[in-house]
Amino acid sequence: MIATRDEIHAGLADIVSDISGVPRGDVLVDRSFRDDLDVDSLSMVEVVVAAEERFGISIPDEATTDLRTVGNAIEFLLASR
Repeated sequence: MIATRDEIHAGLADIVSDISGVPRGDVLVDRSFRDDLDVDSLSMVEVVVAAEERFGISIPDEATTDLRTVGNAIEFLLASR
């Protein structure tokens, strides 16, 4: 599935909101998953699994450490399509 930057951002906002309870509108590109969105390491695994399912890609475990912000995740997903 090929998604645009906006579609990926909206999808991540849905995922993070569902997992952490943060309002979708707060899931901005410059926000840190851990510091700004209350996504701890266990919740981050849930975010990654949900993103893999939603966008039809595989995110290697070693790549998850680089996904610190919403923007990092969007860029990774764009590069993986």
